[in-house]
Amino acid sequence: MQFGPIVRMSASIAVLSVMDAVIKGMAAYYPVFQVAFLRFLCGSVIAVGAACILRPGWPSRETVVANSMRAVVAVVTALSFFYALSQLPLAETLLLSFLAPMFIALLGVIMLKERVDGRILAALAMGFAGTLVVVFGQSGEEAGARSIPGVAAALASALTYALSIVLLRSRAQRDKFMHIVLFQNLGPMVLSLPLAVWVWQSVRLEHLPWFALMGALGFAGHMLMVSAYAKAPAARLAPLEYTALIWAALIGFGVFSEVPTWATAVGGVLIVAAAFMTSRR
Repeated sequence: MQFGPIVRMSASIAVLSVMDAVIKGMAAYYPVFQVAFLRFLCGSVIAVGAACILRPGWPSRETVVANSMRAVVAVVTALSFFYALSQLPLAETLLLSFLAPMFIALLGVIMLKERVDGRILAALAMGFAGTLVVVFGQSGEEAGARSIPGVAAALASALTYALSIVLLRSRAQRDKFMHIVLFQNLGPMVLSLPLAVWVWQSVRLEHLPWFALMGALGFAGHMLMVSAYAKAPAARLAPLEYTALIWAALIGFGVFSEVPTWATAVGGVLIVAAAFMTSRR
């Protein structure tokens, strides 16, 4: 039983869930394009600093080309997800993003020729059932307040995120972790810069530490994720994405004093069971 990749992936989801909460907070003050650029700018500074210390060497031409293509997918994912965060509650945005594990498992079979057994399929179905319980357990007023563009953006980010993860799985077995994380930050930073300049607003001094925190959390989360996908198939780790709902509920309660509903509790039980099921051989 390989617990290492499971633990690292679970920790990655926890760290990135906290980052999502910080992004949502900053999106209330600045345009989405600017938030995305500053998140990747801070992440790039940290990644470059880590590379200077670890000295991974220069990447090969194949590594540059492959990870540059993935950077394009990553920036589309980030922009659509950040927009969804600005339009929808944190928990709901994450709920809609939980379609990603379905896409990850499917693309893992199609693109990486991975084999998916019945237990993994059952775990995916259980996790998705938990998501449905939470969605349909909301009150009529909450459901009626949904932003249609926000929902569309969340669904788009789920699809492109799945593609990004499958590409990550294919590169994590060939490239050095540091190279992947460098491109994960530098590529989107460069691509989002023109959009950020177009909508730029002055950044308040008191918000700078929050953007720095975004970068640090993004760097740490992706380092953990890359190391996990280097050791385990995409389909096996995909259901762990559902644990983000648990973190969203905890963050909502601790930071925003939001008490989870019965639907969140029941759905959370199913999601945790799905994550446990996929961690066992």
